[in-house]
Amino acid sequence: MTSTILYTHAIIITVNEKREIYQDGSILVTENIIKDIGVSSKLLAKYPNVQVHDLSNHIIIPGLISTHMHCVQSLFRGTADDCDLITWMCDRIWVMQGNILPEEAYAGARLSIAEMLLGGTTTFLESLWAERYGFDQLVKAVEESGIRGCLGKVVMDVNPNQPAFRNKMHKGLVEGGESLESAIKMWEQFDGAAEGRVKVWFGARTPGGVSTAFLTRVCAEAKARDIHITMHCLEEEMDHEVFREFDMTPMEYCDSIGLLSKNTVLIHMCWVGGDDISRLKRTETNIAHCPASNMKLASGFCPVPQLLKEGVNVGIGCDGAPCNNMLDLFQEMRLAALIHKGNTRDPKVVSAEEVLEMGTIKGAKALGLDGEGGIGSLEIGKKADFVGIELKKAHQIPNYDPVATVVYATSAGDVDLVIIDGKVVVEKGILKTMDEAKVMEEGIIAGRAVIKRSGLEKNIVPKWPLIKE
Repeated sequence: MTSTILYTHAIIITVNEKREIYQDGSILVTENIIKDIGVSSKLLAKYPNVQVHDLSNHIIIPGLISTHMHCVQSLFRGTADDCDLITWMCDRIWVMQGNILPEEAYAGARLSIAEMLLGGTTTFLESLWAERYGFDQLVKAVEESGIRGCLGKVVMDVNPNQPAFRNKMHKGLVEGGESLESAIKMWEQFDGAAEGRVKVWFGARTPGGVSTAFLTRVCAEAKARDIHITMHCLEEEMDHEVFREFDMTPMEYCDSIGLLSKNTVLIHMCWVGGDDISRLKRTETNIAHCPASNMKLASGFCPVPQLLKEGVNVGIGCDGAPCNNMLDLFQEMRLAALIHKGNTRDPKVVSAEEVLEMGTIKGAKALGLDGEGGIGSLEIGKKADFVGIELKKAHQIPNYDPVATVVYATSAGDVDLVIIDGKVVVEKGILKTMDEAKVMEEGIIAGRAVIKRSGLEKNIVPKWPLIKE
């Protein structure tokens, strides 16, 4: 029997082509598709016999889309705070990730996904799922939770001339050229799984740490099979040293190996500039902006105002829990709207409307999911992925401009309802597809086990004296 529900009496921010907002709007959902959207009085009269779900005093937005994520890292939240990037990565995160077992990776993925769902993130891009984690474990977590996942399987070799700090990568994370063949097998086996909610990507390691010949091969294989690629790039100013060795600008190099395209998401990009921005626009390459991570690790400022002005597509991401420490896209949107104002001393740059686009329709475009039958906006024919925010807390009131309320006065804890593919995954703030308490308990157990196996028990402690007895 076909399921049809009319969600009524909400303020609906459609993010459609006209950027229309319905003051008292309704959405008709049949199975997993939006069949109609409009003013509540008209839709209630038009569909008198359908099931009604009253969303009075709610703002409805398209499901939020995180264009950069490390699912396994939620096990390590709070383990590397206030560190420089090299210490953070080489002495803590790589060590722990190199000691993870598949069942622990599964626990980390479930913890990340639970947090994302409860906070209104309906789609995410995992950037570097390692061979040792077990790719099937990540697919399983996506399938059972109801979320959408673009899953980047690590592809890498070892460049003998890589920067010295990359030689400190834990041996448990080092993969050879066979990682590409493994990723292709994962794509053949799992792309389109979970009723189409799983997409398999290549998660490429950064230039300098990987040989040019290998990256060129990765890009060729991706183009031949229409597989998307995500890669960290220009996160730190010192990354420019790598590209100087190639005697090319960073984006000239990336273009020369076939990386730049509409099927690529480059992460961070704090140190891109000049003609390289025009090259990004010309090749339709996408950027994942991660403001909290960039601030916490003191990486720098992604030039979002310039990128947007040039017409480059910019999505937004949380990155991993150890460099954030929350997977809250509302926080990311707020930060993205604030930090560039302060950095440029211009209160008009990167508006609330622009960052909401980054968290929805531009994120969908970055993942290749914005077209007909896709996601990122609330329109007839698109997938029923949306989030309900109930206006019941003092920090949200009064609500004169719903976009400003969403961006500047809303957090993950304000999410009341999450619909993905037409199915309710969060209702009244409660996760329906997983046992939240069990997910948290398993995450705690897994995190402690990995830290112990990594030999970091004495290092990961409070900086101030801890009194136990």
